[in-house]
Amino acid sequence: MSPPTARAIVTHAPPSSSPSDNPWKLEPITPKPLGKTDLRVRIVASGICHTDLHIAELGAYFGGYPRVMGHEGAGYVEAIGDAVTVAQPGDPVLLSFAYCGTCKLCKTGHPAHCTRFSELNFAGAPAFISATATTDELSVIGSFFGQSSFASVTVVAEECVVNVKEFVKSGEEEELRLFAPLGCGVQTGCASVTNVARATAGDTVVVMGLGGVGLSSVMAARITGCGVVVGIDRVEGRLGLARELGATHVINTAVFEGLEGVTEKVLALTEGLGATVVIDTTGYGPLMEAGVNFTSPLGRYVQIGAPPALDAALTLPVSPLLVTGKTIVGTIEGDAVAREYVPRMLGWYREGKLPLEKIVKTFRPEEFQEALEEMASGDAVKPVIVW
Repeated sequence: MSPPTARAIVTHAPPSSSPSDNPWKLEPITPKPLGKTDLRVRIVASGICHTDLHIAELGAYFGGYPRVMGHEGAGYVEAIGDAVTVAQPGDPVLLSFAYCGTCKLCKTGHPAHCTRFSELNFAGAPAFISATATTDELSVIGSFFGQSSFASVTVVAEECVVNVKEFVKSGEEEELRLFAPLGCGVQTGCASVTNVARATAGDTVVVMGLGGVGLSSVMAARITGCGVVVGIDRVEGRLGLARELGATHVINTAVFEGLEGVTEKVLALTEGLGATVVIDTTGYGPLMEAGVNFTSPLGRYVQIGAPPALDAALTLPVSPLLVTGKTIVGTIEGDAVAREYVPRMLGWYREGKLPLEKIVKTFRPEEFQEALEEMASGDAVKPVIVW
C-alpha cells in the first residue's frame, strides 16, 4: 500500500531571514514508506515548542531546507513496520524523543542524553515527498525528534512512541490532543524538578521563564510539596497563571531596571540564602548568571533554556563555586524515560494535579503564524496545532 498524501507545515528558510514573507507553508506532502521499526501515525495534534523554532533557525547546520518540524505529537497508529512491538494499528500514542538504545547512557536509563541525541533528534533525514516533486525522491527533511509531527500523517521511529491506550479511552480524540505537550515541554519542565533537581518538600524553588516548560516546573514543584515556589517572568498574565498553578510568589522582571533587584527579591524570599533549586527556561545570559548567583549554598541550578547562539557561554568565577558547593547542571527532557514518565504525568492529570487545559491553546494549521505570534507575545502559553 502506498503512503497516503498528507498536509504538513513546511519551513523553507530560517524564520528570521524573511520576516515579511512567512517561511512556514502549509503544503501537501507524502510520508516516506515504513521501515521495519517505523510506525505511520495519523497526527491529531502537535504542540509548538521553542525548540522547533530554534532548530528551524539553524536548519543550515542540520541538513538544510525544506523541512518539517514538530516534536510534541499525539495521534493514532495507522500502520506498523514488521519489527515494531510498542503499538498496534488503532492505538493512541504520544510522541517524545528518539534515542539509539545501544549506547551506555541509553542502557543505564538516560536516553535523553544518548550519545547520538543531536543526530537522531535535531538533524533529521529526508522523510517526505513534496507535492511538487516529479519523482518519488524524499526531498523534504523530516524525522525531527524521530517524528516531525507538524504533519497530518507522519512516519515515526519506534523509540519516540509512548503507547497510551491504557490511559486514553477509545475515541477520546479531544483529550488526546490536550496531552500532546507531554512528550517534550511538560515532561521537560516537570522532570527537571523531580528527576534532575530531585526537589523535595523542604526545597525553595525559583523558576525563570513561565512558558509551557516553566509553568510545568511550577506545577511539579507544587506536586512535590515545595513550600516556596517563585515564578519569574516579564509577562503579567503568565505571572498570574503561575500563582494559579502553584507559585507562592512571583517576580516581574519588567519593573526592575536591572537584575540586581530580582536577586534582592529572591534573597528576601529565601531568608538571604537563595533558592535551593533554580530552574532556567529562558536561555537569557544575564538572567542565567543571576540565577546561578542566587542559588543557595549546596543548591542545584538546572539549565533548560537554550541561548540563541550555539557558542553562547556562561562565565562564572570558580572560587565562589568551590566555597558554596553549588551544582550547575544542564538537561534535555529532564533526563526522563518517556515511557515511564508520561504515564506518571497522566496520573497527575487524572488526579487534578496537572491541569494541562490551563496552559494549552489550540490553533488550526492555517493559523500557525498566529500561534507563533501569540506564543511570542505571551498570549498563548502552549500553542497546539490541531489537525
